[in-house]
Amino acid sequence: MSEEEKLFEEAMSGIRPLSTDKVPVSRKRGVTPGQSYRREAAERMLDDVNFLPTTFLEPLPPDAILEYRRPGVQTGVFRKLKRGEYPLEALLDLHHQTVAQARREVYHFVHECLRESVRCALIVHGKGGRGGAMAERQGLLKSCLLRWLPLLPEVLAFHSAQKHHGGVGALYVLLKKGELAKERNRRRFQLAEK
Repeated sequence: MSEEEKLFEEAMSGIRPLSTDKVPVSRKRGVTPGQSYRREAAERMLDDVNFLPTTFLEPLPPDAILEYRRPGVQTGVFRKLKRGEYPLEALLDLHHQTVAQARREVYHFVHECLRESVRCALIVHGKGGRGGAMAERQGLLKSCLLRWLPLLPEVLAFHSAQKHHGGVGALYVLLKKGELAKERNRRRFQLAEK
């Protein structure tokens, strides 16, 4: 036996194992909204890369006008978007979809637009609130889009559409340039400099 082992034996000579196998159990409290949100977010991260939330949505009235502009988007560009003056290059119709389906569709639609170098798209969400049981769910998808679109860094701005494109039941969405469009601009401006 080495010197260290002897010292260890001496130090442990008066110590006995605990007589009970019971571990104290803490009282369970109810799940808070924050805990359920974090749990849902963790599950979503495991399932897919879509991070858009489906909880804590403030319902909007069917006639609400939606608008959002990321810092750096020029006033003239936003005004032109608001008036519907940009050509619409893609369309997503969310009518009759659940929140889960719409969440998946919006996420993939925005990323597909970026891949295809789409700059302006139209998302039709409907107005909601058609009386009866639907009155409780008025503006549900509209509320979701108001929460989701600013979370997507590809979205520069959005505004409720003009009447001929669906009015308050649709959104014009202005997107960042895709890599293909950026490369075209780089080449174009390099040639212009020479």
